[in-house]
Amino acid sequence: MGKGAAREKRGGLIDVIVTILGALGVAFLLRTFVVGVYTVPSGSMLETIQEGDLLLGEKVSLRWESPKAGDIVTFESPREPGTILVKRVVAVAGQAVDVRDGGVYVDGVQLDESAYTLGKPSYSLSDQAGSAGVSYPYTVPEGCVWVMGDNRTNSLDSRYFGAVRVDSVLSKILCIYWPISDARAL
Repeated sequence: MGKGAAREKRGGLIDVIVTILGALGVAFLLRTFVVGVYTVPSGSMLETIQEGDLLLGEKVSLRWESPKAGDIVTFESPREPGTILVKRVVAVAGQAVDVRDGGVYVDGVQLDESAYTLGKPSYSLSDQAGSAGVSYPYTVPEGCVWVMGDNRTNSLDSRYFGAVRVDSVLSKILCIYWPISDARAL
């Protein structure tokens, strides 16, 4: 092998290494600032999201817009640092939430949540051990959202730990991407 062939081979190897490093850098930036991949740790969002489903969430819009009612979001648990939870935003800052007679009321109007709660009742969790002791009606503070799991009878959510700070929201969920049988936009 001549000197020219060896130099060409080395140049090709450097190109491959630079390409791989560039791709890893782009993937890192995308995962850090644009999208997040999440695994659902519990059944609190049944039947909308199954335990173990893999979700894709977007982070970009949170830089200029707070989550809205109906958005499904990920956030760090207020009670277990390092644990990521997935819940639905039910109310935003300034809105009054009430939980009575199995229904959820926002600003005095009962929400029609039958499409995702499957008719399961919603009750206060204020009497459970470890609860933040939320009393109703509860006005969501500025910079916060009120979140609840769709599986209302099996979800520790804002009824248990109170409102969630918007700055702790990590992403808005776009879709379930795995398993394929559950894949769909949310």
